[in-house]
Amino acid sequence: MTEKEETMDAAESRDNTAKKNGQTSLLDSGEDFEVLDEEDIDDDPPPLEDAGGGKVKDTEQSEKKHADVDPDPVDEWLDVLGNDQLKKKVLEAGGGRDSRPQKGQNVKIHLKTYLADGTLVEEQRDLSFTLGDGDVIHALDLTVQFMGMGEKALVQTDGKYAYGARGSLEPEVPPDAELSLEVELLEATDAPDLELLPPAEKIALAIHKRERGNVHYQRGDYAFAVNSYSIALQITESSSKVDISPEEENELMDVKVKCLNNMAASQLKLDHYDAALKSCVSALANQPDNIKALFRMGKVLALQGEYTEAIQTLRKALKLEPSNKTIHAELSKLVKKHSEQRGAEQAMYKKMLGNPSSSSGTRKHRAKSSWGLSWKWLFGATAVAIGGVALSVVIAARN
Repeated sequence: MTEKEETMDAAESRDNTAKKNGQTSLLDSGEDFEVLDEEDIDDDPPPLEDAGGGKVKDTEQSEKKHADVDPDPVDEWLDVLGNDQLKKKVLEAGGGRDSRPQKGQNVKIHLKTYLADGTLVEEQRDLSFTLGDGDVIHALDLTVQFMGMGEKALVQTDGKYAYGARGSLEPEVPPDAELSLEVELLEATDAPDLELLPPAEKIALAIHKRERGNVHYQRGDYAFAVNSYSIALQITESSSKVDISPEEENELMDVKVKCLNNMAASQLKLDHYDAALKSCVSALANQPDNIKALFRMGKVLALQGEYTEAIQTLRKALKLEPSNKTIHAELSKLVKKHSEQRGAEQAMYKKMLGNPSSSSGTRKHRAKSSWGLSWKWLFGATAVAIGGVALSVVIAARN
């Protein structure tokens, strides 16, 4: 079973389990990994070097170092990245430097994969992939570009350039396993012109790149996943000089939106919130009622502290699918957090302004008391004056 089939089987198994439990929803349809499963992947993003950040630079330096060198001598090891973790040795010399394949070309190789103890893991004849697109393990992508046509080479690689900390079920490779690869470069051809590619082939190619991105995502290689989704998007967005039916256009659009959704999920794992938000906005521009895009957009906005917009976005998603428990839980959490934030802000404002509502009440009370005293004093004074006049009249009458 290939990695692609392994990923598809896992997704199908999750779908079947959800249907048995009566929990099918739009969030559980159409993607190769689901919103519910994102929270199940607890691994932190790999270090930048493992995720592609460092290796790209190392590869460029290695290319400059070996660009003007004639075919490598037989039986001498070439340290491809200069870190002694990826080495290549020529077993049978092939063509010269000019016959080396270029990034972006489609290459075909014969591959044998061994564990460090010499156990044969698998043999693949006529394995085809696009060089530099991340269609195969990193060790192959990095070393085949230094092979002449017809060359046979032995490659020794550390586990992080092969199947990493997760290992593989098919082929069966333990976690962090070092591998030996026997590689024979059979041919290299230019990639097809996307504008002239028949729609069915364009759709199949875009799906293939997206599925490869899903494999990277499941392995925790989120930067490589973003790269594969970007390539798939370029395919879906490429213009066409051949006739394409409305159904085929809709299918391409569906692949495009799935790529944008999956890219947003990968960017979230890398804490690239602005990029993830752009991916969600692009997905919604094509499908305004896409629940997964709305859900992820709500999560991104919440992580950026935009609780009001996040709540509005999730409420829209919940309106489209009222029974979805995932959206319910996320929305409830955000409403509570937003309420706590508003309470804290109000307390801070009261402290800054010296509790204006309390002082205002005190002033009103004092003013009321002052008026009360004034009226009482005036009434008392009047009563005394009237009493004095009456007493004078009584005295005068007696006299």
